Amino acid sequence: MNTLISQLSLEYPAHIAQLQQRTKQVLVRENIEGVVIHSGQEIKAFLDDNTYPFRVNPHFKHWLPLIDIPNCWLIVNGEDKPTLIYYQPVDFWHKVTPLSESYWGEFFTIKVLTQASDVDKLLPYDKKGFAYIGSHIEVAKALGFAVINPEPLLNYFHYHRAYKTAYEQSCLRQSNVLAVKAHQAAKAAFFNGGTEFNIQNAYLNAIGYTCNETPYGNIVALNKNCSILHYMTLDKEAPPAHQSFLIDAGANFNGYAADITRTYAFKQDKFAELITRMDQLMLNAVNGLKPGVSYVDLHIATHQEIAQVLAEFDFINVSADLAVESGIVSSFFPHGLGHHLGLQVHDVGGFMADERGTHVNTPENHPFLRTSRVVEAGQVFTIEPGLYFIDSLLQDLKESKYSKQVNWQKVDEMRSFGGIRIEDNIIVHQSHNENMTRDAGLD
Repeated sequence: MNTLISQLSLEYPAHIAQLQQRTKQVLVRENIEGVVIHSGQEIKAFLDDNTYPFRVNPHFKHWLPLIDIPNCWLIVNGEDKPTLIYYQPVDFWHKVTPLSESYWGEFFTIKVLTQASDVDKLLPYDKKGFAYIGSHIEVAKALGFAVINPEPLLNYFHYHRAYKTAYEQSCLRQSNVLAVKAHQAAKAAFFNGGTEFNIQNAYLNAIGYTCNETPYGNIVALNKNCSILHYMTLDKEAPPAHQSFLIDAGANFNGYAADITRTYAFKQDKFAELITRMDQLMLNAVNGLKPGVSYVDLHIATHQEIAQVLAEFDFINVSADLAVESGIVSSFFPHGLGHHLGLQVHDVGGFMADERGTHVNTPENHPFLRTSRVVEAGQVFTIEPGLYFIDSLLQDLKESKYSKQVNWQKVDEMRSFGGIRIEDNIIVHQSHNENMTRDAGLD
């Protein structure tokens, strides 16, 4: 860990300089004096005094790795040292996190806020030239901000967030290291006959997480549950027999997310062969992720290769080309190939052609794509093809005019396994792709 901190301390100054430069450019363009970025506030449940788990504003954690402290503020103008207003109340009800020495502290003028309602005393007096960035609109208005989340400003920031600095890439590598460790523990729990609930606990315990510390709710599915794309139930009872296991789960480091999926067969059977083939398909898609390539084109190429897999395993009675032409492949692969990854799991900027926010539409017959942008060096993506046996989609297909294109006997044999998804996290470099997930040791 000391080596990692040393690495981050070397890379962080250039990260801050890059953010300062971007901020200055857009402030000049939009004739804005500065931005005030709110970390956020805890939100109480309706008619209750308990709060939901706090999620920090991603614009805030872009500047510094404070991810669990509400009521903090950043004042940035792209030239002067940014000001951090750090919330550190006097509170005997809750644990208060003191501000500790770290590699990033010297880059901020730090002011301590002991009562959240007193923040106006530390913010700029005249807010006319400052834009508020955050989710608490009523707070911004009460404080006197007239410019709140201006779209041109956010478009600029979101477009450029796709290009990850060396510091951000190091954080993403470490989030993959953590997630891989947890994935390995979950895999062992599956082969030891664990329930979904047991497997989830093995995952969390491996890296010392609570369920609120993962970047998204883990998908831990056994057998037919693997066909539910966002399965969150966590059954506490073991199935009569373990057949298959799909886990889509991540980790956080300094606010940067890992998002990894694996599928396993309990026995060396036909489903295991299908997993091996889909793993090769996923790695083929990774190889196709190159600067200058449209992510849409890569998705379409992968969609066509999944059609080939359907033909190879006799799930269809027609050629791969005919299956693509008729559209039946989407019944087995109903989502996009992947998405941008960074401060958010589904990171922003995926549909932008430029920093003005010009939208790039996805093809009409591939509506679930999460990015349509041209791939460039410095960007980070997930690659996550899938092949599923989803009852509702298969029923629609069976009732359609293309039903005879499907070998229903072979398809029915796979229903109890649910489906397959395999997902790695990739940094695109000019000369090569860096597969952070495989490099961290997860096959």
